[in-house]
Amino acid sequence: MTEKRHIYLDNSATTKISKEALDKYIEVSTLCYGNPSSLHSYGLLAEKEISSAKEEILRSLGDKNSSVIFTASGSEANNLAIFGRAFAKDRYKKGAKIITTSGEHASVFLPIEKLVKIGFKTAEIPTKNGYLDLDALEKEMTDDVILVSMMMVNNETGALYDIKAVSDVMHRKSPEAVLHVDATQSYMKLKFTKNAIGADMITLSSHKIEGPKGVGALVIDNKIIKNHGIAPMILGGGQELGLRSGTENVPGIAAFGVAVKRAVSALEENVKKTEALRSFLVERLASDRQTSEIVITNPEKHAPHILNITLPSIKSETMLHYLSSLGIFVSSGSACSSNSQNHVSSALIAYGKTEKEADSSIRISLSHTNTEDDILELCSALSSGIARLARMKR
Repeated sequence: MTEKRHIYLDNSATTKISKEALDKYIEVSTLCYGNPSSLHSYGLLAEKEISSAKEEILRSLGDKNSSVIFTASGSEANNLAIFGRAFAKDRYKKGAKIITTSGEHASVFLPIEKLVKIGFKTAEIPTKNGYLDLDALEKEMTDDVILVSMMMVNNETGALYDIKAVSDVMHRKSPEAVLHVDATQSYMKLKFTKNAIGADMITLSSHKIEGPKGVGALVIDNKIIKNHGIAPMILGGGQELGLRSGTENVPGIAAFGVAVKRAVSALEENVKKTEALRSFLVERLASDRQTSEIVITNPEKHAPHILNITLPSIKSETMLHYLSSLGIFVSSGSACSSNSQNHVSSALIAYGKTEKEADSSIRISLSHTNTEDDILELCSALSSGIARLARMKR
């Protein structure tokens, strides 16, 4: 019996771990299982694996003036950046201001909401149609701003925000403010360096780049650490420069480092391939009578691997199940919020969609492993799905 072919188009939720990263994970798990804080040779070998992964990450960002703090996820790294900055100085608790954008990931907006409840101030910069409102940012950048926390690529719309312009406004208006960038959807999807975008802290996630789940990282400028500009959220044995205590996940970290090295070597080729696949998808959707009814969310500046589409009066969950029955896997939004009671995407509302439109939108996220045949099968399935599901509604 021939195994049914699956088409995986949910790479923004997670990617399949590469063979190289998996091999490294197994190798370190079985041959290098010492505690990296131990002083014997097994401990030193484990510490060497961590140091090697940190070097790969800093090299990939073109950065020699930062430190890498490993966490258990990108969400934890975001929490460390936000809470760590907020609690770094006692005077910040008297009403310091944190700026973010509308439509952020829950691991950014929920920590900020919690801080507002204990006296911090906040402001959300609009992102309608995928444009970051720099005029609104300029007005909000007052002397009391200590942090701007925002994503580089919106995880649902694929909109690419001008981080360097944000950094320029900050340095001119609020010199004490720190810029934290959630790069989980842009790292190894786009070519950039830390200095080029002007970020002070950057969040990364292993499983978004074909590494294992359960590993994230916060890259922090050494000046912030030296000036005690960030406080630890997990206290204990003082690992990770005292900013994230707890025995490190050495196999996962080592595999993350391998995933980074592998992604860097193929980055330009992979960016071209995913951008071509995205363009091919847009063209194919427009060329079919059924799928031409789909509204494509296509911000002018966008990441190469994400396309959000709005279906003609068909709920996203209904289409999701139909595609899944055919072995085609997409998503109806952020995987991290799919279990929440409120399924309406704040990112799509911020983009300018109505609640009804947002409830009929699906996200297609590509990988360099996808092919044009995958796109053709997706478009055929969407076409048949629209026709079938529309008939069922009548």
